[in-house]
Amino acid sequence: MRTSPPEPMYLLALETTCDETGAAVLEAPAPPASGVPTIRSSIVASQFQEHQRFGGVVPEIAARAHIRQILPVIDQALQTAGISPHQLDAVAVATRPGLVGALVIGLTAAKSLAWSLEIPLITVDHLEGHLYACQLANPSVNVYPCVGLVVSGGHTSLYECHSPIDVAFLGGTIDDAAGEAYDKVASLFGLGYPGGPLVERAAEGGDARAFAFPRSFLHEERLDFSFSGLKTAVLYALRGQDARGEAMGALDPTLLANLAASFQEAVLDVLVAKTRQALIRTGLRKLGIGGGVAANGRFRSRMSDLARELSVDLYIPPLSLCTDNAAMGGVAFAKLAVGQVADLDVDVQAGLIRPGR
Repeated sequence: MRTSPPEPMYLLALETTCDETGAAVLEAPAPPASGVPTIRSSIVASQFQEHQRFGGVVPEIAARAHIRQILPVIDQALQTAGISPHQLDAVAVATRPGLVGALVIGLTAAKSLAWSLEIPLITVDHLEGHLYACQLANPSVNVYPCVGLVVSGGHTSLYECHSPIDVAFLGGTIDDAAGEAYDKVASLFGLGYPGGPLVERAAEGGDARAFAFPRSFLHEERLDFSFSGLKTAVLYALRGQDARGEAMGALDPTLLANLAASFQEAVLDVLVAKTRQALIRTGLRKLGIGGGVAANGRFRSRMSDLARELSVDLYIPPLSLCTDNAAMGGVAFAKLAVGQVADLDVDVQAGLIRPGR
């Protein structure tokens, strides 16, 4: 007897954790059927120009921009997906971690839709979403269980991931995130904002051994990161002292390239070393990486080398799914499958939640 395919479910996911306003429509078989959702649309409204002159994200400006952008972005996501609001089966929103004012905008919009359409509300963790982007990009394989590395402007953390929503914290930064270090060093170099792609470009052709910048915790067993000392070392180098205490000349293009390459390699050495430790310690044979720094070409190359060295499977999303976006909110389907829906009085959790610690 031929069985009919399961009815599709449509999920609207919202993302407002920091400075990107995102909305996405995803389609997946209705539970108890399972499968990786298909992205029907993913719209992101960037606030890049509004924060650029400040050299970083200003929380108040971010929240006000989300207010202006959230409804147009939702409308565009629905139109691109070719569905009406009344065809939605659930709405998901990232409620942690992030900027509290920004998070509230997304949650308020999601609550309003869930109440008015009488559909389930699902809250998701932004960092679990970044890791789930690996699964979205590889629907034909099961990415889990894996070691997960989230490396972005706000977060640098390692996780032991047994499923999309069964994630244990292994270690993270004790001060600045890797992406934040890129931004601040780019500012020191006078390159602008956001710093990641600008520093990467400046490092091309530079000598990564020109400056012996510090690599915190590199040879320690702890799976934590620290990048504040590295930033300070770059600042001192710019003030006229290199690693040997000798005076430097003006910041000419060659000097800039050497500084940028030396800084970048110091960051990547630590990221690679701690990820190697996590893979060996957990014994897991898969590595999933998410976050904006995962768009860095040198980072992707170093992680590919590590995966070959340890004979593990590496999953890094395409560039469009590395930076903040709402499609990664598709992790909500995993929560919906086990009945994890939120009440309408749910609140945001701006701070970093560290499960398993």
